[in-house]
Amino acid sequence: MADDRDPGPALSRRLGYLLKHAMLTLEELHEEYMAPTGVTVRELGVLLMLADREPESQQQAAGRLGVDRTSMVGLLDVLEAKSLVVRRPDSADRRRNVVELTATGRTVLDQARRASDEAERAFLADLGDDGATRLRALLEQLAAGEPSTERREGASRPRA
Repeated sequence: MADDRDPGPALSRRLGYLLKHAMLTLEELHEEYMAPTGVTVRELGVLLMLADREPESQQQAAGRLGVDRTSMVGLLDVLEAKSLVVRRPDSADRRRNVVELTATGRTVLDQARRASDEAERAFLADLGDDGATRLRALLEQLAAGEPSTERREGASRPRA
């Protein structure tokens, strides 16, 4: 009897399918490991970005994270309600707000970062240290930006 969850060999070998299901597994692990921190993985991304920078505007933060302004306002509203960030008028330009981590935000960030690290270790455990390092390096290479000439040309014409 066939497994109802088995998409078949044609789909299960597709890169999009594999990446999507790997990401779903990683998200489930993050939810489990990070639940005690009260922070989601998306909120962790905002906290990490803010921790590494001088105070910047909501708009700048949204641009760096690649989210629209409305989504960023919603994320910051949640983080502010949790007392993890504070928004205040920019002293140089009162028309814009800058966002900063609070002391509580820095403490929770440390806890959430450790929980996320544990979730990632659990996710990558079957690959071993060398495999995990290779996977990270390959993903960094793919995420690094401008596609190579070969990748651009390959996308415009089918291979023989």
